Amino acid sequence: MSRVSCAGIDVGGGGIRVLVHDAGRTTRSGEDVPAPRGDRGLDLAVLAARLSALLLRAAPVFDRVAIGMTGLPDLVPDPGGLVRGLRERVPVGVVVLAGDSVTTHVGALGGRPGVVVAAGTGAVALGTDLERTWSRTDGWGILLGDHGGGAWVGREGLQAALRAHDGRHGGSSTLWDHLAARFGSVSALERRVYAASAADAATALASFAPDVAAAARGGDVVARRIWQEAGTHLGRAAVAATAPGLDRRLSWGGGLFSVGETVLGPLRAEVLRHMPETELVPPQGGSVEGALTLALTPPRPHPPHLYVFDRPVGA
Repeated sequence: MSRVSCAGIDVGGGGIRVLVHDAGRTTRSGEDVPAPRGDRGLDLAVLAARLSALLLRAAPVFDRVAIGMTGLPDLVPDPGGLVRGLRERVPVGVVVLAGDSVTTHVGALGGRPGVVVAAGTGAVALGTDLERTWSRTDGWGILLGDHGGGAWVGREGLQAALRAHDGRHGGSSTLWDHLAARFGSVSALERRVYAASAADAATALASFAPDVAAAARGGDVVARRIWQEAGTHLGRAAVAATAPGLDRRLSWGGGLFSVGETVLGPLRAEVLRHMPETELVPPQGGSVEGALTLALTPPRPHPPHLYVFDRPVGA
């Protein structure tokens, strides 16, 4: 039997994760450096070089590689550019390229139809059967949407902290203490947010979400309200993504859900309030596991959500 090497890659705002299946063995690697960005979104040339280096550490040639990446479909004008850059450096056969909402969906539900809410720095809900139905809600970035995501939670928490600093109604002195501990001063916070690109600003805002979670666990009323609203927003996105005829099955994925019931509770309540028949399924895996699943069994292409670049390795 010939040797088959496959890899699943998750390219997210917090770093790159890689799963390689080679000679019957699966290995995990990656790096915590955020995906490289240029003036117009992801820097595909730099990203291709980084992905190639990670792959070549595991195997010299790959039959199939699947990549789930942030920014697809909206902010990647030439998806084939990443594939060309990858193939210049690594012998690769089939390349599957999908939005990270797709790989999160596949990882959470194992390829079954349903809705998955993906929330990390941003937030998006995807309802799909990976064939005919593709229903996406939110995922519009922190300036236009991403309601309930990490940047949204962090921004709400920082605004409450600044209200306390100013003496305005609705502030939280607890969150102000967290702001001072994390950023040092309001001036330092302003520089982090306003002197950065939109993506870096979102990352800075999202870095405060764990502080909002800690304040909520400590009993801070304002922080608890923020998480209640976050879960409700995510639940509404899930309901909106449930297209007619799609299985009433819901799961979730992404770093935001590390806070557990703090956000899952209100999300679940909002979904069941509108769709009480929904089956709530804990995620089987994450985005990188979903990417490896797509590499092992490549699906049919469905641009702009999912592309399949097919070519023999030796071509």
